[in-house]
Amino acid sequence: MDGTTALDGVLRRAHTVRVSLVGEDGKDTGLRVDLSDPVESARLGKAMAVESLPGFRCMCLGDVRFEVADRSGGPLAVVVLHHGETLRWERWESDAVLADGRLLLAWLDGHGMPEPMRQYEADRRQADARAAEERDWLAAMPAGLAGAADRMLDLSRTGGRPSPELLAELTERLRQSCPDPVERVLALLSWYGSGSGRCSGFPVHEGVPGELLGRVPIADLVAALLDAGARERHDAGAVRHLAGWKSRPHQERDVAALPEPLRERLLAQARRSEDADKRGRAERWLARRHV
Repeated sequence: MDGTTALDGVLRRAHTVRVSLVGEDGKDTGLRVDLSDPVESARLGKAMAVESLPGFRCMCLGDVRFEVADRSGGPLAVVVLHHGETLRWERWESDAVLADGRLLLAWLDGHGMPEPMRQYEADRRQADARAAEERDWLAAMPAGLAGAADRMLDLSRTGGRPSPELLAELTERLRQSCPDPVERVLALLSWYGSGSGRCSGFPVHEGVPGELLGRVPIADLVAALLDAGARERHDAGAVRHLAGWKSRPHQERDVAALPEPLRERLLAQARRSEDADKRGRAERWLARRHV
């Protein structure tokens, strides 16, 4: 029997299924559904239809537990739903990808268990937001660095920091593609002001332009921000950089060296942000002079 259809035969013999959220197994908090009605049984079977067994296993314990039993109450299978997309069953060597995970989430919702659907939708919104931030970050990347984009994005997948070799390569690429120092700093500031824009809790790859800005002398940074070509997106990058955690080798001294009108301009930019963390950091770093 094809592994992707093995569960179908079990469900056709099922009389009841007890459903509970993972972590609440054994508690009287789940639901029990009668599958003796062929229509109900067919609905669950369709919702649990498997598309493929790709060979991977999720690292988490899963979200929803289905305990399938026959007419006498004997156990037929225990299946666990992961992230609204895959099923785990001991007869499979890997997790199985559902043909349509939303069908199973809708089945749960329709039987009085809306939490998995709500969590799935919240996770999708977060994933869509992260994807949009990544596209924005890539679009703002200086053209001369495009060839290294995958290596930078990989940092967020591995959790590693950019190596000295990568930073040196990017620095040299920037010098070659943008020889004017003011234009080069403005390009870095615009890039660092893109993506999530957060001062903390951002994807690792977004820290790369911040690392490069940390190598720029403060005099060059100030010159770029005072240039006629500086815009709000450059101010956003400067706030993120100057108010970030240990963003410069001599951060207090460098912030103290900012001309007062520029400091006020950057502080005003930060105060317009909806990010409370960024506003708080900017107040600590820019609202008073550090010595």
